[in-house]
Amino acid sequence: MGANRTEPDGPAVPADLLGRRVSCDGERASVLYVGPVPPTEGLWLGVEWDNPQRGKHDGAHGGVQYFTCRHPGGGSFVRPAKVILGVDFLTAVGQVYQIDAEEVTSNDISFGPKKLKWGKITERGYESLPSALLGSCEVNGPGADGEIRKTTPNVQVLDLSASLLSRWEDVSAIAQQLEHLESLTLMKNRLRLPADVSAHRRAFCGLRVLALNGCELTWPQILQCAPMWPQLEELSVQDNDITELQRPEGALLQSLRSLNVSGNRLVQHTVLALAALPRLEYLNLSKTGLSDIRFDDAAPGGQTEMFPALTKLNLEHNNISEWCVVDELAKLPRLTHFLCHFNQLASSDGNPKTANQLLIAKLGGLVFLNNCEIHPKERRGAEIDYIKMFGEEWLKAGGGGRPSAHFVSQHPRYLSLVAKYGAPEEGELKKPEPFALKNQLLKITFVFPDAADREPIEKKLLASMLVQKVKGLLYRLLKVPAADLRLTYTSPKKLGTEFEIDSDLKTLQFYSIEDGDQVLVRWS
Repeated sequence: MGANRTEPDGPAVPADLLGRRVSCDGERASVLYVGPVPPTEGLWLGVEWDNPQRGKHDGAHGGVQYFTCRHPGGGSFVRPAKVILGVDFLTAVGQVYQIDAEEVTSNDISFGPKKLKWGKITERGYESLPSALLGSCEVNGPGADGEIRKTTPNVQVLDLSASLLSRWEDVSAIAQQLEHLESLTLMKNRLRLPADVSAHRRAFCGLRVLALNGCELTWPQILQCAPMWPQLEELSVQDNDITELQRPEGALLQSLRSLNVSGNRLVQHTVLALAALPRLEYLNLSKTGLSDIRFDDAAPGGQTEMFPALTKLNLEHNNISEWCVVDELAKLPRLTHFLCHFNQLASSDGNPKTANQLLIAKLGGLVFLNNCEIHPKERRGAEIDYIKMFGEEWLKAGGGGRPSAHFVSQHPRYLSLVAKYGAPEEGELKKPEPFALKNQLLKITFVFPDAADREPIEKKLLASMLVQKVKGLLYRLLKVPAADLRLTYTSPKKLGTEFEIDSDLKTLQFYSIEDGDQVLVRWS
């Protein structure tokens, strides 16, 4: 390592700044250039900000390209004295946990279903710390060799989100001294890939849970790192640069039970690259732009061999509009939990309740829909209504004889439901009323949590009404500009949870708002 440089009017500058992570005014950046920038005097750092909006250029100045940014306009030049280089691991521990020992031990630490127990903590001793939550603490490395092992030997849960670590080698140097480490959070970091992945396998040999959200990683880069995590069971790579998924080969990720790839715009047919993971129980594909998924190895009504262990699937905030996609999901042999809020699935009558009934009837093994338990009475009602709703089609397609292949492909569960409940009588058949106004009206109660003096207002609104129109109605009622209004809603099906209504150009139906829900109105 070379000698430190000295600024004329400032402290010595480390010689290894190039490639380091730095902080400036609370923003993180990577140093991509160290040197002069004529015609000015002195040393400059060329940095690319994690937040490109903070930047001013692409690394060029005066016709000279000093460095290159991944995001055009994400670069700046800053003086070394302006940046923070961070602290080592144990310094950060001391800064965070130099608090009253009684207060520390009174806080429960949870790791999945497991509660971590505190041992005896002395004023300056951290031997019994079960977790080190150092998110945004500007950790830049492990510090002196062996000190972490001596000082915090019992850490099982480690959070190094938004740190100033720049290399996987530094993460490994910390992890290998934490022999009980099971859960590691590295969100919002920019880590250079290791030259020799196998050299770090032992450091992460006990790791079960890993979060790499917002790290600008591609799927091939994740697979390149995967040999370091031989026992990994839960992996979250939300909001990265993943587009195409490739199949993990050999032993890679074979112990994985939970995978979150939400917030990545996926090439949808590549989702099937994950289908052979033998233990995968939970898959989060929300906000990935999906509109279709097919399991062509199984006929309508059959069972696919793909995703053999999958029990919970999250497809919220996608572009699914065709019911045939739900029929494909019915091929998953163990699916019991399904989340699909904020898609475009609609019944012919435009009623969200009818859409939910169709989901329940089509997915025979489902136990929870959108986090609400499906009770036996609700399932029975949904399945009987389904028989009646499509009974006329069934009769026209051959009825009790042999229904057409087209009908069977559109309604794979219909024949099994007829076998379960009996064929519908002609007088029981429900004729669809696609434009019946009464089927589309929702009784909504507007409440004003920040204005205690205002009484709730009850209105009947069309499910197809745009949020923009709802805000126009509220403007007339409240005399508050529509641009100042912020709306959320709650449902009696999930008490205590508020759902954001964040687009004026979506309908109430898009947000799965149902009859009897409350809309909470706030304004600035």
